[in-house]
Amino acid sequence: MNASTALAPRALYQEVADRLRQQIYSRALEPGSWIDEMKLAQAFGISRTPLREALKVLAVEGLVTMKLRRGAYVTEVSRDDVAQVYHLLALLESDAAATVAERAGDAQRMQLQQLHARLEKQVRQRDAFFAANEQFHTALLEIAGNRWARQIVDDLRKVMKLNRHHSLFKQGRLSDSLAEHRALMDAIEARDAERARALMRAHFEHGLEAAA
Repeated sequence: MNASTALAPRALYQEVADRLRQQIYSRALEPGSWIDEMKLAQAFGISRTPLREALKVLAVEGLVTMKLRRGAYVTEVSRDDVAQVYHLLALLESDAAATVAERAGDAQRMQLQQLHARLEKQVRQRDAFFAANEQFHTALLEIAGNRWARQIVDDLRKVMKLNRHHSLFKQGRLSDSLAEHRALMDAIEARDAERARALMRAHFEHGLEAAA
């Protein structure tokens, strides 16, 4: 990386964290790999101080594991880790789905319908489907209005991206996921809170089966 790509001084450690996060998601930094601070600092054109601050941010998010006297490593997720993350997401997002079905206004329902329509269009393009799917789930949580649940889910979804066997990678899972979203939208439109809760829980259960 040449000097022209060096990072700007504004909120430097946050910019470094953003870049490292993307390298982890893209597998440029592999799960379980040691993070060479000196090499990265030279590549980014920065000192090791903002790099270490960035690593602390990623450690809080669960993407990096700090090992005493050994440095920082990209976190590896086990099958148990994945199962636990899906369990928590199912609890939090099924509760959010029930809240939305019961309380969302017309404009909020329309917002979800528009996001769902984007999912329908992107089902043949996996990366675009991933992005639209995440936007839908984020909007659902925002409409539900529990900022603590939203914060926890944001962190859990970051950890999910470490999983090599993401549920949507499985053959046929995108179309199955879309069908589950359709059923969820029907429950929300019908203001059936308990059905929305059950469908969202099942959505994550099926996702975990596909990710195993």
